[in-house]
Amino acid sequence: MATVINMPRLSDTMTEGTVAAWLKKVGDKVSEGDILAEIETDKATMEFESFNEGTLLHIGIQAGETAPVDTLLAIIGNEGEDISALLAAKPVVAPAKEEAPAVTEVKKEETAVAASASLPKGVIVVTMPRLSDTMTEGTVATWLKKVGDNVAEGDILAEIETDKATMEFESFNEGTLLYIGIQEGQSAPVDSLLAIIGPEGTDISGIAENYNPLTPKGETAAVATEEAKSAPARDVAPIVQEASADGQRVLASPLAKKIASEKGIQLSQVKGSGENGRITKSDVENFTPTVAAAPSQIAQPTTDNSQPTTVAKPYVPAGQIATEEIKNSQMRKIIAKRLAESLFTAPHYNLVIEVTMDEAMKSRAIINSVPDTKVSFNDMVIKACAMALKKHPKINSQWKEDAITINYHVNIGVAVAVEDGLVVPVLPFTDGMSLSQIGANVRDLAGRAKNKKLLPTEMEGSTFTISNLGMFGITEFNSIINQPNSAILSVGAIVEKPVVKNGQIVVGNTMMLSLACDHRTIDGATGAQFLQTLKQYIENPVTMLA
Repeated sequence: MATVINMPRLSDTMTEGTVAAWLKKVGDKVSEGDILAEIETDKATMEFESFNEGTLLHIGIQAGETAPVDTLLAIIGNEGEDISALLAAKPVVAPAKEEAPAVTEVKKEETAVAASASLPKGVIVVTMPRLSDTMTEGTVATWLKKVGDNVAEGDILAEIETDKATMEFESFNEGTLLYIGIQEGQSAPVDSLLAIIGPEGTDISGIAENYNPLTPKGETAAVATEEAKSAPARDVAPIVQEASADGQRVLASPLAKKIASEKGIQLSQVKGSGENGRITKSDVENFTPTVAAAPSQIAQPTTDNSQPTTVAKPYVPAGQIATEEIKNSQMRKIIAKRLAESLFTAPHYNLVIEVTMDEAMKSRAIINSVPDTKVSFNDMVIKACAMALKKHPKINSQWKEDAITINYHVNIGVAVAVEDGLVVPVLPFTDGMSLSQIGANVRDLAGRAKNKKLLPTEMEGSTFTISNLGMFGITEFNSIINQPNSAILSVGAIVEKPVVKNGQIVVGNTMMLSLACDHRTIDGATGAQFLQTLKQYIENPVTMLA
């Protein structure tokens, strides 16, 4: 029986989508997990997987066309099956080629034909990608390919600075790099011409000069679409590559990555059944973790690049004024903008509490005596915060003009210092993680953050943030709230000092915690109760097992 597939809602704010390219054509066989098309949302261009098997019988939205969510996208069924009843019952909003298009659609198709005719065969225009949901412009930090170099699908073209991190940008196309539109160190808005890829020796004169970023993407991608239709799907499907904890690349579809993230599964442990070992949705759903092997596999030490590199300082004669101007990176600009907005829009106040760490130190020593287990004090604080947030959900909230949103799921962001500034990777559903899982995930995320391997999705969705400067010997400090969170916890160093126990002065170990709260959502008493619960969990780690 034929199945109707509608335009999916691929983001929470998506109302319509544009089909950038079809990777299957009418008559092709479709398996569950195959990539049907690339769909542009309001946030990114994403692969759309098939959840069904059969033959692609009908395409309702052609490449380059835009349609609202839930519009008929395609029909999959048995080869030769009659689908006239489905087409009659579910009229296609975006007209296909065989149907009579509206006048405005005719003009758009004519423009697309003209645009595609102006591009030589096989030439692809690569634009500045939107690598995060808040990115409006990007800066090319480094080109890893130069004009004339051969480019293979999956090769890293450049490193691009976004508002959140410096990220590697992979090529989804093959050919020769014919033109670079944005030089190293230059910034440009999203969708600006970044590069041109095509057959070696192709004349591309006039393409860059006449490129208009406001031109619908379907027009500039027309040639690429035709190539995609004529070639086998495995030759054109973009392979999403993700760095694993051991530094190897893991081939996985976006849906597989999303499901793995929700289930807390390390993709490096999953064996892919797709082409070139690609991990699909069914691979993740059918994956059974090996209890004994999992900790050792995900707890591999990550290369730590936190040691500052020695840079020769210019010679400055005594008594002479000397200055140096350093151009602000895209990350630094966004950090300045976001933290200023947070400090001047959210009424901050800070609550400070001292925590005894003697029992926590004993518990950590016992836990780390287990083979292949490594837990830090920061991991214990993260676990304690996750459990305390479940008891005090008002801390786990965010302010909106018309309402306060209480989050009953716990996604803790962990501030990580990198060369250019600060990033906050997120541990989704932290309350469901064990201490060893938290430790392995934090090491993985922190290592990839310093190596610029984090994905944008791994820095989104936090409900609470923790910043720890204890490793630098800082005993107490206050942080600025990472909006839209309502609170951030600042963790200081463990200090050995005289303390009073049972009326006697003895040597003890203590740690200072400072909670910065947004007074619009969290009252002082609410914040104080949260800190009391947190103190109880940290001072008596065994209570976290209750």
